[in-house]
Amino acid sequence: MTGLTHLGEDGAARMVDVGGKAATHRVAVASGRITMSDSALTAIRAGDAPKGDVLGTARIAGIMAAKRTGDLIPLCHPLGLEAITVDFAFEDDAITATATASLTGKTGIEMEAMVAVSTALLTIYDMAKAIDKGMVIGAVRLIEKRGGKSGHWKAADQ
Repeated sequence: MTGLTHLGEDGAARMVDVGGKAATHRVAVASGRITMSDSALTAIRAGDAPKGDVLGTARIAGIMAAKRTGDLIPLCHPLGLEAITVDFAFEDDAITATATASLTGKTGIEMEAMVAVSTALLTIYDMAKAIDKGMVIGAVRLIEKRGGKSGHWKAADQ
């Protein structure tokens, strides 16, 4: 009908059949950021947030979410991740989260990396909202992907 892989001939949504595809090593890197007040940044950096270890908890939340991506995004295949990391970097007015996911499989892993980043950022918000309810989550995006039929892709500004 449209050439879109998630639509059947009748226009109905469907999960793509990856059964005939070759398994390849695949890696996806995603990032996003949460801007916040100086007081929230200071508390998180010092480990003094009211709910405890913000970044440690956000890292675990991101990893757990990546493992459940197929349950969260309707047409995603459930994947057996081989590795997922979630890292953080402090900026002047924000924290950047970066997730790297990998596996050997028949379909991409981009959504797992982006779900990990999104969930980690939402967890930061939840754990620091007592300090700053005006935090803003944004710029969640794919930075790089490797493997599969389309090969290596990297964001132009990277």
